[in-house]
Amino acid sequence: MPSRIVCLLLLPVCCLIQQSLITDIEAAEPGLRAGAAVVDITPPVGVSLDGVISKNGPVTGVHDRIFSRALVLDDGKTRIAICVNDLCMVERSYFDRAKAIVFKKTGLPIDRILMTSTHTHAAPRVPYGRASKQDDVYYDGLIQNMAQAIITAQKNLAPAQVAWGSFDAGKYAACRRFLAEKGSVSLNPFGVAGEQIKSVAGRSKQIIQPAAPIDPQCSILSVQHVDGTPLAILGNMSIHYCGGYRKGEISADYFGAYAKHLSEKLSKKSSHPPFVGMLSNGTSGNVGAVMKQDKRKYAAFEWIEESGKQFAEQTLNVIEKLPHQNALPVAMREQEIELGIRRPDEERLAWARDILENPKQKRVHTWSKIYATEAVELSKYPATEKIKIQAIRIGDLGIVGLPCEVFTETGLAIKAESPFAATFSMELANGSSGYLPTPQQHALGGYETWPARSSYLEIDAETQIRQTALDLLQKLHD
Repeated sequence: MPSRIVCLLLLPVCCLIQQSLITDIEAAEPGLRAGAAVVDITPPVGVSLDGVISKNGPVTGVHDRIFSRALVLDDGKTRIAICVNDLCMVERSYFDRAKAIVFKKTGLPIDRILMTSTHTHAAPRVPYGRASKQDDVYYDGLIQNMAQAIITAQKNLAPAQVAWGSFDAGKYAACRRFLAEKGSVSLNPFGVAGEQIKSVAGRSKQIIQPAAPIDPQCSILSVQHVDGTPLAILGNMSIHYCGGYRKGEISADYFGAYAKHLSEKLSKKSSHPPFVGMLSNGTSGNVGAVMKQDKRKYAAFEWIEESGKQFAEQTLNVIEKLPHQNALPVAMREQEIELGIRRPDEERLAWARDILENPKQKRVHTWSKIYATEAVELSKYPATEKIKIQAIRIGDLGIVGLPCEVFTETGLAIKAESPFAATFSMELANGSSGYLPTPQQHALGGYETWPARSSYLEIDAETQIRQTALDLLQKLHD
């Protein structure tokens, strides 16, 4: 039989299979259903960790294993998935490949899937830390495992009820960018004067105040089976990470410790699938590490465990008082926007080549060589980049997915202007497009604004991203 006829005969069968998958989603019983799952994504020894700029070397051991955690919600009309991964960050194409697998195997539309990274710095940065074919093997397996987390969560769908709330975690957070007096900040790596930011460990008599507010709110989505058995908890905290690692050892940071402590408290012997706890990163691009609450000197990983435990206990205190609901709408929208990239001009490239070709010359900044390398790499980027913005509605709760390391001002503005009673944002969602300073923060300077693979979108990118997110929330609300 000619191959063209075979293809024509097979086409209706393929369409029927695909239609069957989609119909199964659309024909879900009325009332909320939910499912959750966890898949281990711990890399083997030798896989590259973290870095472009702050390279962390290969994996030498595992302190605590890392996971892909998925939550699927279905209101009988719409099914959505949220997948939180214990990774430093993941480039968009890798998330897209995982979503394509989910769609192929289940029919869940790609635009109904939000995937994000927690930003632990003791895990791979995919693929920016790539150093060998071993990394590629891990990345291929990672894509399959992230997809499997969502697929398994869908298989676990069961009648459910949800509630949301929050607690104040402000004592754990502080802006890591410090506003300094004019003329007190030294030249940046490019030899340009006039900046007013001292970052991270900035200490100076010329410091005026933190350069931005924090977002103190830890948001919580609680999901239970209809009999009240805990099904999943999705937390959201706007603190960069905790740290306190040993070099080369894998850790999910405080995000994993939070999930572990919740599971220890809430996992029960029952006919239901195991409880799943997860913590997403909010808008913490300009926030430091989890602040210690005493003057003790903690051993490696000790404060990670303790802070995760404290956040879990406060979460449980909130959930005990929340009324859970079964009948509420679930909806999701996404929009792709195209943004400019701050590629170096000829003058900047000439500066970079001079630095790299004359490594022994005196430099104006200890990081000049790093940013010279970054200028060369950034010159290879296209003129623009397309990114995805997403918004989810669960009753009167709004959730936003943003593909950058987002500053707190953006998260606070979205919360303030959202049409929903409660709203939170997940950063590094569906990609990793670098730091997202506001135009005002760009004007102040600091390494989060310096053009590099870690910060490359146009200066007005934050305005466009924030407005797109708010527009999506409004459309969901209307």
